[in-house]
Amino acid sequence: MSLFDSVLSAVSNHVEQQGGLAKVLSGLLANNGELGGLNGLVDKFNQAGMGEVVSSWIGTGANQPISGDQLSQVLGGDMLGKVAGQLGMDPAQLSGQLSAMLPGLVDQLTPNGAIPQGGLGNTGDLMGMLGGLLQQR
Repeated sequence: MSLFDSVLSAVSNHVEQQGGLAKVLSGLLANNGELGGLNGLVDKFNQAGMGEVVSSWIGTGANQPISGDQLSQVLGGDMLGKVAGQLGMDPAQLSGQLSAMLPGLVDQLTPNGAIPQGGLGNTGDLMGMLGGLLQQR
């Protein structure tokens, strides 16, 4: 394999992974997603005893960080394992990437410090927006 082929393959994998992450994020945040939208995600955080963390992302103050391990506790290892397998990633790698992205993303999607009354929209509504945000990273 030539150097050009190696670079092309790496770029292609990155683009596929970013697209996959956009799908994962929209699945977590969309009203018709697996968790029932941002409100469902907030419920998962509350059930895991980490409601103050997600509330900081929605509010107008500083965003509290979350580790990949903490996010695994919130979302469940089974869910992360299934999604990571679909993306060809290790679950720890996926939870690490999501934990780095989710606070800022939720913050950007809730600029007024509150969840929009109708939620964030359905998966189709979020995919284009999330793809654009991920390309900025």
